[in-house]
Amino acid sequence: MLRVLSDALTAADARQITLLGLLDMSAAFDCVDQSTLLLRLEGNFGVTGLALQWTTSFLTDRTQQVAYGRALSKLEKMPCGVPQGSVLDPLLFNMYTSDISKVVESHGLCRLHQYADDCQVYLSVPVTEVTKVSVDSVPI
Repeated sequence: MLRVLSDALTAADARQITLLGLLDMSAAFDCVDQSTLLLRLEGNFGVTGLALQWTTSFLTDRTQQVAYGRALSKLEKMPCGVPQGSVLDPLLFNMYTSDISKVVESHGLCRLHQYADDCQVYLSVPVTEVTKVSVDSVPI
């Protein structure tokens, strides 16, 4: 977030206004499609062979169970998500969502800052390019 703040302050010094979009991905680590992640690791990042086999083993065939007092729920397979608490989680999630950067880059002037499930897209434009919008003209 310091990078985004620094860029916004630098833009303000240059008489520019910064528009910031914060992307909130709730339960982000739980929503990772494991097969898609594995395909991206191989296709986009060149992870193959033993490294891909190890990652596949790390991600797939996981189960979870809830304990409450002395009661245990039944064992459930986890068809999606990355194991939480690992140092690999933020890296794997960034690799899973790496196509976001391609979308942002395709719009030219936008910038992206991303770490794990925190994602900021922002754009700075000169004050002279900003049109005045009255409160009455904004649709509700």
